[in-house]
Amino acid sequence: MAWTPSSHPISVSSKQRHRSKPTKLQIHMLSRKRYDEDVRKGMELLNLKLYLENRSIIEENDKLRKKDSLLHQENLALMSELQSKFPQLDRFATTLLLLLQKH
Repeated sequence: MAWTPSSHPISVSSKQRHRSKPTKLQIHMLSRKRYDEDVRKGMELLNLKLYLENRSIIEENDKLRKKDSLLHQENLALMSELQSKFPQLDRFATTLLLLLQKH
């Protein structure tokens, strides 16, 4: 077997050592990449949290709209009932009568 500089144990280990040691730039780039991934994951988590909160608000809003609609229909029915019982009263007087009955 012929001797070559690349087959010498010292030169091989120094090349391997040199190749495996990351530079400051490589370390910085890896750190930056990890930081960017952490920020992205954090933003995705925050986005999901805000999305779920938004969905909850929308659902609550829908429930309140339905309740409002039912109360409005009930109010119209009561107004109609009062106007049929007291045809001489105008709309303002009927509304006032309704408010006084509630208190």
